[in-house]
Amino acid sequence: MSEKILFDIAIVMLSGLVCGRLVKHLKMPNVTGYLIAGLLLGPCVLNVIPETMVSSFSVASDMALGFIAFSIGSEFKISYFKKVGVAPFVIACFESFGAVVIVIAACVLLGFPLPLSILLGAIAAATAPAQTIMVIKQYNAKGPMTSMLMSVVALDDATALIAFGFAATIVKSMEESKGFSMWSVFEPIYEVLISFVLGIVMAIIMIVFLRHFKKSSNRICVIVGIIFLTIWISGKISGSALLSCMALGAALVNLSNEVDNVMQVSNAFTPPLLMFFFTMSGAGFNLEALKSIGLLGVVYVIMRVVGKMLGAYLGGKLTHQNEKVCKYLGPTLMPQAGVALGLILVAEAIVPQYGAQIRTVILCSTFIYSILGPSVAKWALTKAGEIKAA
Repeated sequence: MSEKILFDIAIVMLSGLVCGRLVKHLKMPNVTGYLIAGLLLGPCVLNVIPETMVSSFSVASDMALGFIAFSIGSEFKISYFKKVGVAPFVIACFESFGAVVIVIAACVLLGFPLPLSILLGAIAAATAPAQTIMVIKQYNAKGPMTSMLMSVVALDDATALIAFGFAATIVKSMEESKGFSMWSVFEPIYEVLISFVLGIVMAIIMIVFLRHFKKSSNRICVIVGIIFLTIWISGKISGSALLSCMALGAALVNLSNEVDNVMQVSNAFTPPLLMFFFTMSGAGFNLEALKSIGLLGVVYVIMRVVGKMLGAYLGGKLTHQNEKVCKYLGPTLMPQAGVALGLILVAEAIVPQYGAQIRTVILCSTFIYSILGPSVAKWALTKAGEIKAA
């Protein structure tokens, strides 16, 4: 059995590497190649990666997303926020709630049930940072829009969780014909706050370890251990692993002068982990679900992007960003995965009668966004002048 696992991992890694290089010749980001490699190897096509393997390696997703969130958080320097002010917070709120409002309005106008429309709208707020961050790293994108994008996608999870928390409370009261539950209202706020507190505490612990371990070989053990421990504790205290790891990175960059060395060590460790994560994510896509996406799915896929773009544009204008940031930030927010997929389970429990529709729409949209998102992000960053021609 162990030999088969080693073979499967080897095939995943080498296939991802080859497909990443092939799509590069088509001017597409490597992450798109990893997703395509997984799709080809997965149960829907060649079945080299069976469905049991996809589910058994879910821990790899937690590991990869933890490192991605940690990397995003390390960009949260207080000096940067003093410079840009409240702009990232305003834009994050506008793009998140823009998607919520546009999706709900479109679904209701087309006659879909209000509870279903509200929950889909709330899920629409979530943006997956992983693919966009991979594009930024691959092409070494730099500039005002890239800096703003890193801040907005980090804040996006917080706004999405809060939006979904309130939406869930509203739908529960509609379904049960009962008054609002105070805990349901404050639950998402608790999740955000406890995650930030955990991240700060774990950053202090990491700093203590870093003072005593200077070699890169030791420091990678410290980094991996602290990030994995943060993910585990966040699950035990009903926090968000993504937000906790972001807070860990943010606290570290502001409390320690060794963050550059830490990120250098971390970035040397993560490439195979991220490649494995994205290839396995591709294997988890179900092409059969695309056949049943229907009008609701099409409306969701299109209107969510419209809401994100409109919200980012209005938020950028309100905070006096340059025209390129206003115009091209929205398209980079297309990808959707981790948080949205997690919210499916909560939505199904609230409205089981609409569970199948919600799952189909979100899974199909995730597949579409994952394939198109990296290329759209590259295009937007190039148009903004932050990816230089080779």
